[in-house]
Amino acid sequence: MASTETRNMVLAAATVCEDKKGEDTRILELDPMDSGFTDYFLITSGINEKQTQAIADGIELELKREFATYPNSVEGRKLGEWILMDYVDFVVHIFLGDRREYYDIERLRKSARRLDTDDLKAALTEKTLALREISPVKAAKKRTKPTTTKGAPKKIAATNAVKAAKKKVAKKAASNRQK
Repeated sequence: MASTETRNMVLAAATVCEDKKGEDTRILELDPMDSGFTDYFLITSGINEKQTQAIADGIELELKREFATYPNSVEGRKLGEWILMDYVDFVVHIFLGDRREYYDIERLRKSARRLDTDDLKAALTEKTLALREISPVKAAKKRTKPTTTKGAPKKIAATNAVKAAKKKVAKKAASNRQK
């Protein structure tokens, strides 16, 4: 199961692809039974080698800046025909158009669920809202509601009653010691 941080990193990488004018950017959520080595494939295309290298550099810089993470390995950066960036939980494939058609990774991963950035954002929002509902901090705040002016006299009276009870106990203990 992919973590929220992984989803955020995939979303950030996809945003970089769009910013760098990557073509036909797709996110594939891989089936855990079919692929045990990663959760997502991010696949995009560039027009020429310089563009594919710029996309790879942009993704690496953004993920380094925002998430303090580096790719586990990078392959094909020099040639720029097919750049593979392995971030363990997701893999980025940046192709030249003709290489993408030739290798056709999308066809090889038929069991993968295709997502777009809106689907990923919706999943993140849904997970965030679910976590907020069961947050222990929120539950603790519900249990201990702040006192208002209406409850203040009751609280003062309760505090005074506790003080009076402590005095009584102290007096009894003192009189028992004297006997």
